[in-house]
Amino acid sequence: TETLVYQTEICERLGLNNVRILHGAGLAAHDPRRDLHRRDRDACCALRKTRPLQRALAGFDGWITGRKRFQSSSRAALDFFEAEPGTGRLKINPLAHWAPEDVRTYMEENRLPRHPLVARGDPSIGCAPCTSPAGPGEDPRAGRWRGSDKTECGIHFVNGRMARKGEDA
Repeated sequence: TETLVYQTEICERLGLNNVRILHGAGLAAHDPRRDLHRRDRDACCALRKTRPLQRALAGFDGWITGRKRFQSSSRAALDFFEAEPGTGRLKINPLAHWAPEDVRTYMEENRLPRHPLVARGDPSIGCAPCTSPAGPGEDPRAGRWRGSDKTECGIHFVNGRMARKGEDA
């Protein structure tokens, strides 16, 4: 809920008028008890994030992400441009080399509000059922899929696995 309210606020503030919210097709059919995140986290991410994004990107030659190197060890070597193996799409990461201070400075200079969950102290925000606040001294992404080895939802995977610079998935 907080993210949708924030998205609306940012769109209004910046005058964005061609923003689409992606809905997972068949949520009710594939997760009628709304507990898929407990039973199969990968299937839940695929249903709610990966497949809707794949459908939205169909027909496009590229897309822009907000990923940054500092966010996780799997992103530490992130380049500005990545060719997605198997899709022919270009993934553009314009903030790849930004540090947390760069993000704060940009938001302050452009008078952009912080996401309400970040303002509350959550340094990394994912889907509501799988995100909890990271504690003091914890890795900022520790609250994502807490208690599991999962570290990414899958939207930055190719052929089912993380694609890193110089390797095909």
